[in-house]
Amino acid sequence: MKFTKMHGCGNDYVYVNCFEETVDNPSEVAKIVSDRHFGIGSDGLILICPSEKADFRMAMYNLDGSEGKMCGNGVRCIAKYVYDHHLTDKTRISLETLAGIKYLDLQVENGKIATVTVDMGEPILEAAKIPVTIPKDRIIDEPVDIDGKTWNMTCVSMGNPHAIVFVDDTQSLDLEKIGPAFEKHPMFPEQVNTEFLQVLDRHTVNMRVWERGSGETLACGTGACASAMACILNGKTEHEVLIHLLGGDLRITYDPDKNRIFMTGPATEVFSGEIDL
Repeated sequence: MKFTKMHGCGNDYVYVNCFEETVDNPSEVAKIVSDRHFGIGSDGLILICPSEKADFRMAMYNLDGSEGKMCGNGVRCIAKYVYDHHLTDKTRISLETLAGIKYLDLQVENGKIATVTVDMGEPILEAAKIPVTIPKDRIIDEPVDIDGKTWNMTCVSMGNPHAIVFVDDTQSLDLEKIGPAFEKHPMFPEQVNTEFLQVLDRHTVNMRVWERGSGETLACGTGACASAMACILNGKTEHEVLIHLLGGDLRITYDPDKNRIFMTGPATEVFSGEIDL
């Protein structure tokens, strides 16, 4: 199987061009290629596929083999791949995902994609649709007991569920212990991605993320979008936020008139190769 390794702010996936390749049992392939000792090493597998609804279709699988609905860093990398590898010459493309069709604007430098702006759509705030089983319409600054400690949590879905918690210092967190306790808590019937935020000022935030099915990652695009929305809902920032992740920066903008979130960030191709499966 031919593949390309790419990352968005360190959130790395193995990408396969399914216009040319066929991937049988992608859940198992995701486990194999993601292994950082015996495989290629990644946060998961992303397939670039034909679509009947859009220019391209994304299918993504986490490193544990579970299928994800949406990956903000992944969609930027797909945009870079299809332009740089001449699958399209358009600088605005549509991408079918399990979280709906996303529209991407591609910024070109020296004939290649440098950054991508993604229309991430409308944030979902209704608790039942996120889903979270707390019997309230919205979960904003809600105290919850997780593993014997009370945390104040705001929940947002960007096509996948996110729990956002504000902390004084992101660096000192024991995410290996805290992350799984959130991820698999019974209040989240589909499990949850958890973002821990340290607000630096009205325009800047530090973030660490524990992703369901993958553990701590260097970046999460949907998580950055959900986090920006949580900042706005809690009155902590303005509508444009620069989010510092472990792997780089994402700029998130919320348009209240359209009720839509836009994400701008880099995409990087690392290497290509072949693997026997």
